[in-house]
Amino acid sequence: MNFSPETRGIIRLQSLEYGRSVLGAPLLYYPCKCKCKLLVIAGIHGEEPETTFLLSRVLRAFDDNFDSVAFILCANPDGMTLGTRGNANGVDLNRNFNTQNFSTEKVGSRSILEAPRDTLLSPGAIAGIEPETQALVALIEKLRPSSILSMHAPMGCVDAPQKTELVERLMATFNLKWVPDIGYKTPGSLGTWCGERGIECVTLELPRMSLEHLFDRYGRAFADFLERMALR
Repeated sequence: MNFSPETRGIIRLQSLEYGRSVLGAPLLYYPCKCKCKLLVIAGIHGEEPETTFLLSRVLRAFDDNFDSVAFILCANPDGMTLGTRGNANGVDLNRNFNTQNFSTEKVGSRSILEAPRDTLLSPGAIAGIEPETQALVALIEKLRPSSILSMHAPMGCVDAPQKTELVERLMATFNLKWVPDIGYKTPGSLGTWCGERGIECVTLELPRMSLEHLFDRYGRAFADFLERMALR
């Protein structure tokens, strides 16, 4: 791990393409060199750029791909570019997975965390129909990770059904509380899809703060966490 000025400019890990977005942007991931134990996913919601920012800053401290941890820096590049929560089709990708509770009912979201839900998005006309969702599912089935860490913001918690070792490590790294339930229904979510397939999926909800403060507070601790996970 190296946070020197010479290493801060670019990510030096090798990336591979695992699909294309609605608008044709490459969907990239950083593969692990051996058996994948953990897949870290950022940027599935385009209105949560802090997840991609923090992960990018941390990955720039490393010279090579990890042995057992793989990364997706931005699972929704169209949404991130357009500044929208959903993809270019207006679909909330985190409600488009083929789960038992998938629903075509509109998904409400908030412009501000404390405000009422003032924006409605589609979960997709059919479960798993969006190209970003299809590509992510295919990648997970290819990598077969033991656990998935899905990065979101800005609720400031670690969301998972059970307080596992991964959850406790994240709580200690980010000094965040654990919640067994986010407090509202999430039909068609990545977490639900993973749960139905016996894959541990932990949601890290970063707290609300500026981008530079996120890195200043969590950058080294997150890098240390990833190094420890790679050595497990």
